[in-house]
Amino acid sequence: MNSPGILVIDDETQMRKLLEITLESNDFKVYLSSTAREGLILAASHPPDLILLDLGLPDINGHELLKQFREWYTNPIIILSVQNTEEDIIKALDNGANDYLVKPFRTGELLARIRSALRSSLSEDSQQVIVSGDLQIDLLNRSVRKNNEPIKLTATEYSLLALLVKNERKVLTHHYLLREVWGPGYINQSQYLRVFIAQLRKKIETDANRPKHIITESGVGYRFVLNE
Repeated sequence: MNSPGILVIDDETQMRKLLEITLESNDFKVYLSSTAREGLILAASHPPDLILLDLGLPDINGHELLKQFREWYTNPIIILSVQNTEEDIIKALDNGANDYLVKPFRTGELLARIRSALRSSLSEDSQQVIVSGDLQIDLLNRSVRKNNEPIKLTATEYSLLALLVKNERKVLTHHYLLREVWGPGYINQSQYLRVFIAQLRKKIETDANRPKHIITESGVGYRFVLNE
């Protein structure tokens, strides 16, 4: 089995070295780049399974680079950045990042996020029935069961749940969810989202007040988490 390839794009020498040691010791093949332009060339010539991208690059703004990648690159991109404002995080996620970690971060958490992103990428097209604990979601037949009992969802509830499930562990912003489920005219109607998330949690969570599937990313959006 080939080791997954990861492209690191970061202008900080110590950070590149840390990531190289960490990733190689966990059986990843690593490509290193200190500039956006070099990263684009490496990604095109040796397409990686995942990209770790710093936003503070010397030649091209990281947000702009992310948009350029998303014109053709479909594998996961995780942002690693000292930029920790809500605006930066939301902008990166809206531009196509799969996840966002603020520096400094724990290497254990980074590795967990990488494994999750790679796992989701591999199963995205092939997995039609999602099983998460006592919850079963059949994407092909548009049905949901809990403890083997059918759960009745409205069309909108199902569309919202399916979108979250298909992007398992990826943070989906409020604007993205509103645009995809309700349409562009609703991107500022956050109350719609709160109501429907609450309704979904009542139906699929064991305890809606302590959700284990639909997780809130405060001020940013939501992510769906599979449980064993």
